[in-house]
Amino acid sequence: MEPDVSIETSCMIRIAVLPIGQIPQSLFRDYVSMLSRHQRVELSTISSFYTEHQKSPFSNQPWDSGSLRFKFMVGGSPPSPWEDFQSNRKIHGVIGICHCPSSPDLDLVIEQFSATCKGYSSSLVQRCFAFCPGDSQLEDDSKKGGNLVLFPPADRQTQEFHLQTMVQDIAASLLMEFEKWVLQAESGGTILKTPLDSQASLSSEEVIKAKKRRLGRAQKTIGDYCLLAGSPVDANAHYSTALELARLTGDFFWYAGALEGSVCALLVDRMGQKDPAIEGEVKYRYNSVISHYRKSFIQDNAQRVSPLSFELEATLKLARFLCRPELAKEVVELLTTAADGANSLIDASDRLILYVEIARLFGTLGYHRKAAFFSRQVAQLYSQQENRVAAISAMQVLAMTTKAYRVQSRASIAKNALPKESGAAHGDVGGKMHPYSVVSLFESQWSTLQMVVLREILLSAVRAGDPLAGWSAAARLLRSYYPLITPAGQNGLASALANSAERLPSGTRCADPALPFIRLHSFPVHPSQMDIVKRNPAREDWWAGAAPSGPFIYTPFSKGDSDSSKHELMWIVGEPVQVLVELANPCGFDLMVDSIYLSVHSGNFDAFPISVNLPPNSSKVITLSGIPSKVGSVTIPGCIVHCFGVITEHFFKDVDNLLLGAAQGLVLSDPFRCCGSGKLKNVYVPNISVVPPLPLLVSHVVGGDGAIILYEGEIREIWISLANAGTVPVEQAHISLSGKNQDCVISVDYEILKSALPLKPGAEVTIPVTLKAWQLGLVDSDASFSKQTHGSSWKQAKDGTSPMLLIHYAGPLDNSREPETNKSVLPPGRRLVTPLNICVLQGLSFVKARLLSMEIPAHVGETPPVPAELEVESSSKPSSTSSETKNDRLVKIDPYRGSWGLRFLELELSNPTDIIFEIGVSVQLENSNTDDSPSIDHDASEFGYPKTRIDRDYTARVLIPLEHFKLPVLDGSFLVKGSHPNGQNSTKAELNASIKNLISRIKVRWQSGRNSSGELNIKDAIQAALQTSVMDVLLPDPLTFGFRLAKYDVAKPDSPQVQSPVSKGSVLAHNVTPMEVLVRNNTKDSIRISLSINCRDVAGENCVEGDKATVLWAGEVYLLLLFPLFN
Repeated sequence: MEPDVSIETSCMIRIAVLPIGQIPQSLFRDYVSMLSRHQRVELSTISSFYTEHQKSPFSNQPWDSGSLRFKFMVGGSPPSPWEDFQSNRKIHGVIGICHCPSSPDLDLVIEQFSATCKGYSSSLVQRCFAFCPGDSQLEDDSKKGGNLVLFPPADRQTQEFHLQTMVQDIAASLLMEFEKWVLQAESGGTILKTPLDSQASLSSEEVIKAKKRRLGRAQKTIGDYCLLAGSPVDANAHYSTALELARLTGDFFWYAGALEGSVCALLVDRMGQKDPAIEGEVKYRYNSVISHYRKSFIQDNAQRVSPLSFELEATLKLARFLCRPELAKEVVELLTTAADGANSLIDASDRLILYVEIARLFGTLGYHRKAAFFSRQVAQLYSQQENRVAAISAMQVLAMTTKAYRVQSRASIAKNALPKESGAAHGDVGGKMHPYSVVSLFESQWSTLQMVVLREILLSAVRAGDPLAGWSAAARLLRSYYPLITPAGQNGLASALANSAERLPSGTRCADPALPFIRLHSFPVHPSQMDIVKRNPAREDWWAGAAPSGPFIYTPFSKGDSDSSKHELMWIVGEPVQVLVELANPCGFDLMVDSIYLSVHSGNFDAFPISVNLPPNSSKVITLSGIPSKVGSVTIPGCIVHCFGVITEHFFKDVDNLLLGAAQGLVLSDPFRCCGSGKLKNVYVPNISVVPPLPLLVSHVVGGDGAIILYEGEIREIWISLANAGTVPVEQAHISLSGKNQDCVISVDYEILKSALPLKPGAEVTIPVTLKAWQLGLVDSDASFSKQTHGSSWKQAKDGTSPMLLIHYAGPLDNSREPETNKSVLPPGRRLVTPLNICVLQGLSFVKARLLSMEIPAHVGETPPVPAELEVESSSKPSSTSSETKNDRLVKIDPYRGSWGLRFLELELSNPTDIIFEIGVSVQLENSNTDDSPSIDHDASEFGYPKTRIDRDYTARVLIPLEHFKLPVLDGSFLVKGSHPNGQNSTKAELNASIKNLISRIKVRWQSGRNSSGELNIKDAIQAALQTSVMDVLLPDPLTFGFRLAKYDVAKPDSPQVQSPVSKGSVLAHNVTPMEVLVRNNTKDSIRISLSINCRDVAGENCVEGDKATVLWAGEVYLLLLFPLFN
């Protein structure tokens, strides 16, 4: 049998094309391709080369429409024993191809060509085409003429024209040789026999039968030459005669051959037309051909030679003629019949050719799985041959079946075979992959057969010595079918991968990935110091309205369409970026990944490789990083992996499709779930764009970035350092606050930052920030106490209770450093989030507060006590008397008790910490210019009291004098109740405002050590303590009294008395001492009082002898209201 046969094969002239001398393979293939363009030569083009020596036997030669058909046999072919039966099997011409620069000795070339032609005894025409001869070779007249044809150096078009001319000359020569042969055959001197007749000499009966059949066979052979000469009408006439003679002699084999020739003549005469009538005639005749080939079978010759191959060949010719989808049923029946006869063929090469042709016809018909099945039969026949060439052939044939079995190498898949993904969920098209696409990618019911095919390819590659093909087959087998392979088998495949890699040069790449499985995990959010913010050039606060996106400029919380195509990720030139990917090793051996890095084909990204070790049946999320190098867009289709000694590219979409198939039950298993990894949601791949370099501020707290530990109420100043770590200066910057407890940030010195602009690369600026610790709630206090007692690390800053400094900054408005960027696009800005990691600890613990009254003996001196309302005025003037004491300034005299009446607010404080506190109380005194505006501070000053020390784990009481805790002078309307409801309400509002103002003036501050200080919040405590007696404390006494020693003698009231320093401020016993009584009206009304003054000593006894207290003075006093006060 012969490959690639058809009905028209009978009219093709075979010409052997052979390389002569030394010629490079590439040049030989180039010359053969030029020659292959001339497989059909029109008869009209050879008339100038044709010479009719005698009357042509081809009387019906169609010179206007006919043609000669050539079949160039590159490399030649061995002679066939069936050449007499089918003349088209003969090699009728030999063309040698020589390259003169490679073979300069033309004599040697001619000699080699002559020796080569001797192997083709049936050849009628020989030509040797010598290309690119030198000048000396062209000038050598001895080489001109004969069979050597020189092709001078010229351009391609000229050489092709020269070659066409030479082929036309060969066609004319062959036509003339065919005429000679036919004329000789008609004379009756031709003996034709086939291998079926090889034993005829043994029997006289066979010899007689052969003589009778010789005439019919000669007519059939003449018909063959008429077909070769391009004269189908003459061929048909001879075939008709041969059919009659063969039928009369019972020569069924030659009868079938003549009938085949007549069908070819019919098709050639009709110029390839296929109308139903011709089609029916061809089927009818070929069915007869097949039946007559079957009749010619002789049992005696079955073990030696059989016409079965011609029967099957005729079946294939008919199947190829009918091979159309509308006639698929008939073609399948013919091919099935041919396949059934394969086992009866004697020669294994015939079976090989038969399976090849059946596979090709099934493939042409679109039955790819049937074609793949017979291709595997071809590969098995090749595998039975113990040589490397057969193994290579088997491997190549099996490679053609991989597409039908869905196990093809990625290198053989066209780039446009799978739809492209852009702007959608990774691995999906438009968010969802079509189910048919999934089925076409994965067919789990074929798993066993697919494994067998890949195993056969692996074995063939090993035998063929092709390590790359073997590595590819082992990789596909291990990656796709690891669940069906035992651990021992998995280790064997790993060894096969390693062995193949050892035979490959370093750095070899393969299109088919092995392990591990890699899927895109996520794009990490930019650190808070690298947030990118779009700039709005129309606003001064350019960051307003553009929420920092982490990595994404678009967020689901922003307004507008939430289409996934708007997801955008911005990377900056020169700044490292990270992508998280997940690796899975579902096999039972340790997997060592020598290197893995992101695959970017745009050329503007430098990826950093890392190595990973994956234990058996494990998965791991790793971080892959790189640096964008140029402005533009970036696409990350997958990763480049160096594993098992070969470099492969792993695409994310392949794993996404695999996981989709696993979810729908179309593939064997999910490799990530096998390794214990959870289900990962669809990862949206943003549109990644690289922008020009931006400034990069890096912040840290001077002294350490740890938690700032403050006690409640503590005030501390910290310093925050800002450094520009980028390559672009900072030209715009703005500081704002965010987060909880923003009130604890008392001040931020913005001017220092503004004065440092532009902040050049590498420059640094330090900004002071003043903090005040907030008050802990009940739950926070318990947690803080628990942390203190257990000595755990401070984590309070992570609870989100600390404020943050937001610094929006940007670089220059133009992109002068990047000439490729669009000038109309404004480079974005950035947002630096600096959390103030404040950890507030419980400081002094407030236990309780209560109101106390205290009385001390009255001290009578030469100066009366100064009222609280006038202290500030009097303290601003120089005192005329240097003996004024603190008690004179602080207290008043109770005229009914003769003592100083004091009221204190007692605060009981506990120190649960391990440090010592010093408590200081101060009162902010008000200097009022008018009485009508008591709640407005004018040049306020503070008055301090002695400090109180509280040791650790101790409690202490702090007394706050309320002498200054007074409302201003009241008028009479305040004492009238219920007369005017509206007025009463307004008066209460004024009273509440005054109370709050007075409470805010009392400051309780603490200090611990040199640098730690703070303030206690006691507003609530004072209000709670004064709830029941607030009016008694706040309202001033309508009348106050003061006593002092008189400065004049009673006997001589007009002359002042001079006292010694010893008696100054003292009263001598048994002496009459003059005293003055100062009565003060604190109201705005006139008051009439009855006043009686008694005198008692400190023990309550009478100061004079007798049982009754001496009345020093008694009577009525009428006090008028003066402005501001009357004494």
